[in-house]
Amino acid sequence: MTAMTLNSVNFGAAKAVNFEYVGLKVHQNITGARPHSVKFVPRALTVNAGEAQGGGPVKKLGKSDEECEAAVVAGIVPEAPPVPPKPAAPAGTPLATPLPLSRRPRRNRRSPVLRAAFQETSISPANLVYPLFIHEGEEDTPIGAMPGCYRLGWRHGLVEETSTGDEAYNDNGLVPRTIRLLKDKYPDLIIYTDVALDPYSSDGHDGIVREDGVILNDETVHQLCKQAVSQARAGADVVSPSDMMDGRVGAIRAALDAEGFQHVSIMSYTAKYASSFYGPFREALDSNPRFGDKKTYQMNPANYREALIETHEDEAEGADILLVKPGLPYLDIIRLLRDNSSLPVAAYQVSGEYSMIKAGGALKMIDEERVMMESLMCLRRAGADIILTYFALQAARCMCGEKR
Repeated sequence: MTAMTLNSVNFGAAKAVNFEYVGLKVHQNITGARPHSVKFVPRALTVNAGEAQGGGPVKKLGKSDEECEAAVVAGIVPEAPPVPPKPAAPAGTPLATPLPLSRRPRRNRRSPVLRAAFQETSISPANLVYPLFIHEGEEDTPIGAMPGCYRLGWRHGLVEETSTGDEAYNDNGLVPRTIRLLKDKYPDLIIYTDVALDPYSSDGHDGIVREDGVILNDETVHQLCKQAVSQARAGADVVSPSDMMDGRVGAIRAALDAEGFQHVSIMSYTAKYASSFYGPFREALDSNPRFGDKKTYQMNPANYREALIETHEDEAEGADILLVKPGLPYLDIIRLLRDNSSLPVAAYQVSGEYSMIKAGGALKMIDEERVMMESLMCLRRAGADIILTYFALQAARCMCGEKR
């Protein structure tokens, strides 16, 4: 899997408002004008911008700005619009004594401008990483379980599967070739690569499998180090070990540094759970284990404190970014890492999350775009600095106001 960061200019949600004043000249970035020669009696003022009572525009007096200002100085002040009447409550609304509340949080939610002003979490295309699937064929092949996603074609050679995943560190293999191609065409693109053996192993596991079915840890780490160095040599900016073998972050850091790749970052899959939400991904990558499951190396979905153990180990071994996978079902784990580490935290909105939103949208059971954006905002709110999501391109277009 190759992932790309989409960078774009942030667009603010608030829009400039044009105000029309009677009797005062408008000055840019000035909220009030007070001539030195005139004394004002303090009074409470309510300024209605642009619209008068009844929804119509403020009527002009047919005078120039200078004439209006002279009239105000002379004490001839235009009559202000009347205070709008209080809207009537529905028939049958009971008469109730106002509650003695010193604080009413709804006051800060009563208009779009206020809600935007007090919004605590923001999201932009810069927070998104776009996971891509690539294959050796020439055609882009749609992934049935993930509408809108494809296995992107490559026109040279075939990947040879082995039980030890040797193709994972072939410098002329599929991923290194793709990295070089992307870097040649888009030099400023930030490329994250997946470091794991399951796409290359005939067993479909993330590690080397012993004849009795045991996943070998240290021997797998040896192969992962060679894979990470191969990807760095091709131009990867961030290598991302997703295998969950013990000690692999430290070993990969040492291997990268020994080969002169001190500048290459490591995003560790710190808390990767043995989740059922990976189902559509298994189809996309054709990486279902040939036997058993991945529960001896991926984390138990019932465990919370165990994520702290993984966090402390990855930090000590030299990880630059910590990742939680899946995303939405594990918001508490994202927050746990955020509260216990100063490193950037990433969240992976996995294939099952993506496909459920797509399916709900296709069935008109939900508003796909709104649910998509809310789900991404929730991951940010929980503490994720970046989000790996198959919605990256669609969400970026939405944020930038583009329509497909």
